[in-house]
Amino acid sequence: MKNIYQFVQNYIPYNEQEEKDKALILQQLSADNILTRKNHLAHLTVSAWIVSPDYQKVLMAYHNIYQSYAWLGGHLDGNADIVSVIKKEIQEESGLSEFQLIEDQLFSLEVLTVDGHVKNGEYVSSHLHLNLTFLCVANPDLPIHIRPSENSQIAWLEVDKINQSVSEVWFMKHIYQKLIDKVKLLEGESSCASNN
Repeated sequence: MKNIYQFVQNYIPYNEQEEKDKALILQQLSADNILTRKNHLAHLTVSAWIVSPDYQKVLMAYHNIYQSYAWLGGHLDGNADIVSVIKKEIQEESGLSEFQLIEDQLFSLEVLTVDGHVKNGEYVSSHLHLNLTFLCVANPDLPIHIRPSENSQIAWLEVDKINQSVSEVWFMKHIYQKLIDKVKLLEGESSCASNN
């Protein structure tokens, strides 16, 4: 748990949302069962923003619960090694076996609300996901497949058309758009470096 605390503590927020959410996540890291769903109020999750090498496409799955295209990721289920968890989630949810995690560091963080829903025939009360996001790069030509228990479609979506596929308006406006903007900054840095 100390490693997760350091991971979050070392993260430099991109905007006010990340500043506030970082403070809340750090405060909550001492809570009981924060690594598991046994903490019914809030628990840690990880997500991956997976882009093509040219930054023009993002890999997203059509999520069964949310009925929308969404990033990949999941719960820690007690595992404090967040890097191994995100790698496992990417492989399980998409079948993607070859991808590059950018620098084993956080790309974003956010506190996300999860509305009450039914999962595996059981009601799950509304709660918070204290989410840690990683940036990954993968080749869109590699094979991918759905995970029927979690998603019904998986696709490489063009960055400038993601809003046509995401039905969760708040996520699109506040999370995915932020990630798109951050990738554009990286893309700009990358082209500046290659011009020098």
